[in-house]
Amino acid sequence: MICAATLSDLYVLELAEPRPHGGVRREAAPARPAPELEPPPAPAPSPLLQIRGVTLEYRTPQRVVRATHRIDLDIHAGDRFVLLGPSGCGKSTLLKAAAGFITPVEGAITLAGAPVRAPGPDRIVVFQEFDQLPPWKTVAQNVAFPLRAAKALGRREPQERARHYIDKVGLTPFADSYPHQLSGGMKQRVAIARALAMQPRVLMMDEPFAALDALTRRRMQEELLALWDEARFTLLFVTHSIEKALVVGNRVALLSPHPGRVRAEFNSHAFDLTSIGSEAFQGAVQRLHTRLFEADAPAEANR
Repeated sequence: MICAATLSDLYVLELAEPRPHGGVRREAAPARPAPELEPPPAPAPSPLLQIRGVTLEYRTPQRVVRATHRIDLDIHAGDRFVLLGPSGCGKSTLLKAAAGFITPVEGAITLAGAPVRAPGPDRIVVFQEFDQLPPWKTVAQNVAFPLRAAKALGRREPQERARHYIDKVGLTPFADSYPHQLSGGMKQRVAIARALAMQPRVLMMDEPFAALDALTRRRMQEELLALWDEARFTLLFVTHSIEKALVVGNRVALLSPHPGRVRAEFNSHAFDLTSIGSEAFQGAVQRLHTRLFEADAPAEANR
């Protein structure tokens, strides 16, 4: 019986010649080229920051308000990820939860696979308020202070790194100035330099340019994108401006209000500051506006 023979055995048997005593003489089959195999596709990289089923709530004197409801987001290393939505959609609350300041009532947030349970130097937040700097410290001292407090560097390294990032945000001439001697935009640049000097795994920014005038805001956006192009840090950015979201982000998540849910996600890597005014940019703005304000099914916001 040959039913159990392999295909290669059957191929060899076809070439066998009879032998006088009834056996067969097996001859080697001609060499066949090995089939060309394509390498398996590389596995997709795991998200750096993962938000899974996250519900956030806060309490008022009257009731408990649900800020977000079962949010799912994946933020990869090097992303410029924007949370876009109207006031009350929970985008700032979600950023604070990712920073470790708020604990979800449901779901989980992980950074590189580790649960986020508290603030840490791997996640630095830049808020929109200008007065984030101790007024008795110079610009250089403000930027170096968290580096010294972390006690992870040598004696001279904090000052050297601080000067490096002060130069990156264009404030070297003001390194020895005090906060009261700076404009609002300059104070924000100091806050950004201080955050970048910590070299966090994720830089988080909550409407950092909202209170700036239009010219300063554009310059700050240019500087932020130039810094990202050089360092390729991971950015989580909160805004209610569609135009700003398209310029700053390469990925944009739209959140619906009351409570915040992920309505849609868009790739925006094709746009930058030079795109403003183009037909494609204005079309994208209109599409996002339509999705952002389309009617939702009724949802229970409070309980």
